[in-house]
Amino acid sequence: MTLAAETSAAATPRRRSAKGAGFDRAFEILCFTAATFLLTALGGLVVSLAIGGWPAFEAFGLRFFTTATWDPVRDVYGAAGAVTGTLVTSAIALLIALPLALGIAIFLVELCPPVLRRPIGTAVELLAGIPSIVYGMWGLFVFAPWFAKHVQMPIMMSAEPGSFWEKLTTGVPNGAGILTASIILAIMILPFIAATLRELMLTIPAQVRESAYGLGSTTFEVIRKVSLPYIRTGAIGAVMLGLGRALGETMAVTFIIGNAHGFPTSIFASGSTIASTIANEFAEAPPGLHSASLIALGFVLFVITFAVLALARILIGRQANL
Repeated sequence: MTLAAETSAAATPRRRSAKGAGFDRAFEILCFTAATFLLTALGGLVVSLAIGGWPAFEAFGLRFFTTATWDPVRDVYGAAGAVTGTLVTSAIALLIALPLALGIAIFLVELCPPVLRRPIGTAVELLAGIPSIVYGMWGLFVFAPWFAKHVQMPIMMSAEPGSFWEKLTTGVPNGAGILTASIILAIMILPFIAATLRELMLTIPAQVRESAYGLGSTTFEVIRKVSLPYIRTGAIGAVMLGLGRALGETMAVTFIIGNAHGFPTSIFASGSTIASTIANEFAEAPPGLHSASLIALGFVLFVITFAVLALARILIGRQANL
C-alpha cells in the first residue's frame, strides 16, 4: 500500500454502529424465542394427545369414529355420537347467533340514537365476559323449565303421529337437549360476533357511506351493497371466532344437553359433545381404554378446531384476492 493510500485510510472516520443495534438484536432473539416456544408448545400438545389416545385408536380403529357406542362397563367406546353432537349444536348455535349479531351490529352503527349507542354497546361487551358456568346454571334452572313448558310441550303435542315433524321433535319434555344447548351456545357466542362485526363496521370510512347516501341509496341498500361487502373478509373471522368458542364450550353444554351418548335422533333429544363427555368422565376414568378414549376425543376436538381455522384462512385468502 502506498503512503498516500495509508494516509487516506487513516483520515477516513470509522463508521459507528447504531446506538440501539445491540438491543435490536436482543429483541429479535426474544421474539424468535417466543414464536418458537409457541410452536413447541403446540407441537407438544398434539403429540401428547396422539400418544395418550393411541391405545383407543389402536383398539377400535375406524370404528372409533363411525360408532356411537360408549360403554365403560364393556370397555367399548365410539366417538361418533359426541362428534355429531358437537357439530350439530355448534352449527345450530351459529345459525341462530349470526343473524342476531349482524342485526345488533347494524343497529349500533347505522340506526341507534347516539344517546343509546354506548350503553347498548357496553352491555353487549359485558355479556361476553360472563363465565360459561353462569350461562349453564341459568339454562338449567331458568331457561330449561320455561322452554319445556312453553315451547317443547306445545310443539310435541301439535305434531301429527307418524309425521316427519313428530320424528324431528320427539324426546323427553324436560327442557334439556340438543336444541336447548344450541340456544344457550348461541347466547354465549352472540356478544363475540356482534362486538367484532360492530368494530369492523366502524372501520368503514364515513365518506364511503355518505357517497352512497348522496347517490340516493336507502339505508338497506347502503348496508347490503356497501357496508357488508367492505367488511366481508373480517366478518369471516368474526364468524369463525364464534364457531371456535361453540365447538370447545364445556360447562354450559354439560349442564343443559342431557349427556346421553349416542346419535341425537331429534332436536329435543338428549345428546353429548366432545367437551361435555371429557368433563363428565375424565376425573373418574380408570387408566386404560377409558382414559385413552377420552384423550382421543380431545385429539379429535383439536383436529376439528384446526380444520375450522384452516377453512377460515382459506376463505379469507380467497376474499382478499377478489
